[in-house]
Amino acid sequence: MSEKLQKVLARAGVGSRREMEKYIEANRVSVDGKVARLGDRVEPNQTIRVDGHIVKIEEPQERVCRVLMYHKPEGELCTRKDPEGRRTVFDRLPRIEGDRWIAIGRLDINTSGLLLFTNDGELANRVMHPSYEIEREYSVRVFGDVSKEAVRNLTKGVELDDGPARFHSVKPMGGEGINKWFNVTLSEGRNREVRRMWQSQGVEVSRLIRVRYGELELNKRLPQGGWEELELSKVNYLRKTVKLKPETQTKLSVDPIKRKDKRAKVNRIRKAVKKHNQRVQQQKKRR
Repeated sequence: MSEKLQKVLARAGVGSRREMEKYIEANRVSVDGKVARLGDRVEPNQTIRVDGHIVKIEEPQERVCRVLMYHKPEGELCTRKDPEGRRTVFDRLPRIEGDRWIAIGRLDINTSGLLLFTNDGELANRVMHPSYEIEREYSVRVFGDVSKEAVRNLTKGVELDDGPARFHSVKPMGGEGINKWFNVTLSEGRNREVRRMWQSQGVEVSRLIRVRYGELELNKRLPQGGWEELELSKVNYLRKTVKLKPETQTKLSVDPIKRKDKRAKVNRIRKAVKKHNQRVQQQKKRR
């Protein structure tokens, strides 16, 4: 049975469906030696190449769906490679043989917090699709006077360059002087949307942290630059949210983790982050 080419490539872990559509449009994909076109469908026995390399095509049940939680620091780009040599979120992730991590959504270079990765292209595509309206929560530090009218405008809706937008909720979280913290929620992921919404009210965002994605909250003990793999129940929460069949396998140990083991795990993550940062600094000095 034939399937859309971008869907097959996404399932193979090459990237999200949107990324694969761009690859196809850029003539980077071929099927049986012929340059592919957007809209092409393929059979399981056909040979697909991306940038000249053969892609191993898998049946949906062959892959164990995995999801990583990553605590993104400010200053990292959500791209695989940067022409200017800047740090990317993929630099720190563990390697998986014969597979690759796909970012579920993006955070801009000046935003930190919760970022999810998966090796399942179909899961990534559905979670990012606006039709599923998965709620995100951000902790925002703003500089400027925030009036009741401004909060009312942000929850009722404001007009941005790319259309109307609104927060589901705006909750004051304290602060000093004209630096105030708020927790805001919304169900979209447009470029710099949270910042632009506050700017529409004459207020600048000085710090922005994503703390929740659906029911998945950022592990407060996870250091910036650290990652952890999600247990099966949380993977299946995501899959259920976007109407995918539950995963039955996991690469994690099924034994309950004791408190002492959890502390040891966090300490290992901190050491790994520190080691990575030292290696990056040494590379910069060599340049």
